[in-house]
Amino acid sequence: MKRPKTSRAWWLDRHVHDPFVKLAQKEGYRSRAAYKLLWLTEKDHLLKPGMTVVDLGAAPGGWCQVAARKVGEKGRVIGIDLLPVEPIPGVTLFQADFTSDEGLALVENALDGKKADLVLSDMAPNLSGVKDADQAKHYVLAELALEFAVQWLKPDGAFVVKVFQGAGFEDFVRQARQVFRQVNVRKPDASRDESRENFLVAKGLKV
Repeated sequence: MKRPKTSRAWWLDRHVHDPFVKLAQKEGYRSRAAYKLLWLTEKDHLLKPGMTVVDLGAAPGGWCQVAARKVGEKGRVIGIDLLPVEPIPGVTLFQADFTSDEGLALVENALDGKKADLVLSDMAPNLSGVKDADQAKHYVLAELALEFAVQWLKPDGAFVVKVFQGAGFEDFVRQARQVFRQVNVRKPDASRDESRENFLVAKGLKV
């Protein structure tokens, strides 16, 4: 009788055989998440040369890599995460807590009073295993990212944030629609079918 795999063994097996993991290794991206942003960029025309981009929750750096390649030498990419991120050419990185006053100040000072063209948030809380509590913590982070985007985006800028179906989802989408003229919920090809993960793409500040 075949021994059933443990959950960790199953995860490792899936990870090793994941086509986006293999593609990331081949193309030099640090994570399969890079293909989520590439898909969103193609779908919603998010990244162009010369843009200023802020990446909240940047580790391990896949989204920063995509952004840096797209905005080019005339653009700017600023990333922040609690976890360390190995240096990326053309990217200003901070290891700090974005939710703290100190972390927020680091990003704001790096912007030097200039507004961003794109704010990205792939932030996620440390999981406790309690679904409702983890969902609530996630939307606290999403709301902080939304507040930052409203304050620091150019009027025609865009905001991308990871969201999860379930408690808090509809309320958050409603909040975003109060301040952005266009709000869409996307599920990139690189998001696994069984995942409740989606990405909200918002454009055009109303305020």
